[in-house]
Amino acid sequence: MEETYLNVKALAKLLGTTERFPRRLVAERRIRYLKVGTHVRFPASAVEEFLATSTVEPIRPRRRMRRAA
Repeated sequence: MEETYLNVKALAKLLGTTERFPRRLVAERRIRYLKVGTHVRFPASAVEEFLATSTVEPIRPRRRMRRAA
């Protein structure tokens, strides 16, 4: 069971956000986490899963049809 775990500060740095955002993800149960006493840890696989499910793919723009004169 060799998985790396990130704390709140490390996850915030990885995501480029403040520490409040990962704490909000925990409060809203939007990411898997491990609670050890008062400490919260995020498995690396949970972070990858969260990023994969939160990624929004761009849509192809429609070709605009010009109106006939």
